[in-house]
Amino acid sequence: MKLTNYFLPTKKEVPSEAKIVSHRLMLRAGLIRMETSGIYSWLPLGYKVLEKIRKIIELEHLDNNINQMLMPTIQSSDIWIQSERFDSYGEEMLTITDRNKKKLLYGPTNEEMITVLGKDYIQSYKELPLYLYHIQSKFRDEIRPRFGVMRAREFLMKDAYSFDVDKKSAEKTYELFFNLYLNIFRKIGLDIIPVRALSGEIGGDLSHEFHCLCETGESEIVIDSLILNSKKNKIFSSSSKHYSSTIEYFEQSRKENSELKIKKSIELGHIFLFGDKYSSSFDFKINSPNGLILPYMGSYGIGLSRIPAASIEINHDEKGIIWPQPISPFDLVMINLRVKSEICFNFCEKMYELCKLNNLDILLDDRDERIGVKFSDADLIGIPFQLLVGKKFEEESIIELKNRKTGEVVEITEKEFINNYLKKIKQ
Repeated sequence: MKLTNYFLPTKKEVPSEAKIVSHRLMLRAGLIRMETSGIYSWLPLGYKVLEKIRKIIELEHLDNNINQMLMPTIQSSDIWIQSERFDSYGEEMLTITDRNKKKLLYGPTNEEMITVLGKDYIQSYKELPLYLYHIQSKFRDEIRPRFGVMRAREFLMKDAYSFDVDKKSAEKTYELFFNLYLNIFRKIGLDIIPVRALSGEIGGDLSHEFHCLCETGESEIVIDSLILNSKKNKIFSSSSKHYSSTIEYFEQSRKENSELKIKKSIELGHIFLFGDKYSSSFDFKINSPNGLILPYMGSYGIGLSRIPAASIEINHDEKGIIWPQPISPFDLVMINLRVKSEICFNFCEKMYELCKLNNLDILLDDRDERIGVKFSDADLIGIPFQLLVGKKFEEESIIELKNRKTGEVVEITEKEFINNYLKKIKQ
């Protein structure tokens, strides 16, 4: 993509309403725009990050035979009344009355709807296990939306649901999703900690949250100091082991350990095993060798639109964002520092096409703009590598490759870039 054709409304000033780093940088870098309190548009650069995250999630689910679908955002209130959650969910739920005076709601979650769907289609134990998921916008009317997309009223979620014949099979499925989530967050480029948690409104007796440590996080977790000093993804192997917990779970279970620490964190995922809570509410029974049984169910969520903000909270400096390569909107930004130079123009056009042929996601800054503005914008939006084409190329055929994270700059020739760096940038 060429920047002259790309909508990238960067800002110099820090927005007054933004209280944390990720919110400030997402607004300044032109990733999002606030439409009203807690509701945001995702602009092209921000949407591209979301799509990179979505692709990682979709590929991991595909590899584990988890079927993708899409349920509607608007739900009937009848199924929520039947599950006895309509009143208990409280004012966070946005309700709507249609022209026929029927009460509907903007779904904050989909346990009821997926249970009704399962009841309509699943008849026999032979059809299980079954795993379904979707990625969908949700709405919860937060009393105090804040911190940008970190605590918004409308947000994007990945929700998966499982159906199993019994508790043992359901626990096996839970373990599958536990490890699936560790893989997803590792591929996204985040160090994640699975946290034993209470099930809350959704229900059930087994639940884990997935947190990344962050000093500006809203959550607090109780964590073993061993984990703080280790390569986290090397430790986590099973959902049955106790690595850490939410404050609420810790208070309830009262596990005493002098090595435990309380740390601030950001919750990015939550998985639940709620057994037959919903299948019982909807009288959802299937045939089995032992007669009619209630399927065991679970749900598995990832706060997709929270991930960019969490990543920025952890990966930034005084100049701007530093994206992990897997979710960076572009792999490389090539900056033409002399747009009026035919030599620089022709080289940039040539490299631009070559990068595309090699499946490199490239942004070409071909704007007729001051050099300082170009450098500032490149650092602000946080693309992992910057290829600088200017006076040195005109005079010596030398280009400069800058690593955004380390600040290291190497001077190379066109041939060296093609032979030694082109493929490495994507890795």
